Amino acid sequence: MATTKPIPLRADATPTARTAVLYRMVTHDHICPFGIKSRALLQRRGFEVQDHWLTTREQTDAFKAQHGVKTTPQTFIDAERVGGYDDLRRYFGLKVRDPKALNYAPVIAVYALAAVMGLALSWSLSGTPFTPRALLAFAGIGTTFLALLKLRDLERFTNMFVGYDLLAQRWIPYAYVYPFGEAAAGIAMLSMPLPQVPRLIGAALSLVLGTIGAVSVFKAVYIDRRSIKCACVGGDSNVPLGFVSLTENLLMVAMGAWMLA
Repeated sequence: MATTKPIPLRADATPTARTAVLYRMVTHDHICPFGIKSRALLQRRGFEVQDHWLTTREQTDAFKAQHGVKTTPQTFIDAERVGGYDDLRRYFGLKVRDPKALNYAPVIAVYALAAVMGLALSWSLSGTPFTPRALLAFAGIGTTFLALLKLRDLERFTNMFVGYDLLAQRWIPYAYVYPFGEAAAGIAMLSMPLPQVPRLIGAALSLVLGTIGAVSVFKAVYIDRRSIKCACVGGDSNVPLGFVSLTENLLMVAMGAWMLA
C-alpha cells in the first residue's frame, strides 16, 4: 500500500507484531534509494509494510520536524521508531559498513575481474584459458582499469598520490602524467606482440612507473612506517597503502621485463 499523505503514528498503527510502518521520500524528482532498501529488507524479514510516501519537500520537512529526525526514510515497529536504513540493519543484527574504514575490496574487485577477462580472452584466441597470453592480458586489463579509476578525478588522485610518491613530491607534473602512462603501459601489455618501438615504449613505461612506485611504497610503509591511504584506485578510496600497493607496482615491473624479453 502506498499513500501520498503521511499518517500520524498511533499506538495502534501496528496491528500485528509483523507489521512495520515506513515513511520514505518519493517525489517527482527523487525516489530515496534507502527507502526502497528499507522496504525490501522489511519484506525479506517477513514484515507487512505500511508504506507511506512523502511526496514534497515541505511534507518531508514537516515529518522530520514532527518526529525530531534529520533524515528519511524512517521505520517504526510496534509504534517505536527504529530509524533509517542503517539503523534498521542494526535492528536486525546485520553489518553496517563504515564509510571511513580501510578496505581492500576495490583492488580485489579490479584484479579478480581482470583475471577472469584474461582467461576469457586467452580462451577465445587460443582455445584454452591457461596460456602466457592470459597472464599478460590479466596484467594489461588490471593496469588499464586502475588507470581509468585514477582518471575519473585526476585532481583528487594527485592530492593523495603526492602524499607518498617520491618523484611526485619533487615534480608535481609527474602526478598528473602518471595515470596516462599507466594506461599506455596497460594497453601495450594487451597489444602484445608489438613492433619493436611500441614494445620498448610500453616496457619502459612499465619499468619506470613500477620501479618508482615500488620504491615509494616500500619507503612510506616499511621504512617510515606511515599509515596512509593508497591512490591506486583513485583519490577517494579507503585502500590502505601497503603490500597490495607494492604488489601492483612489482607486477608492472615484471610485465615490463617480459615485454623487453
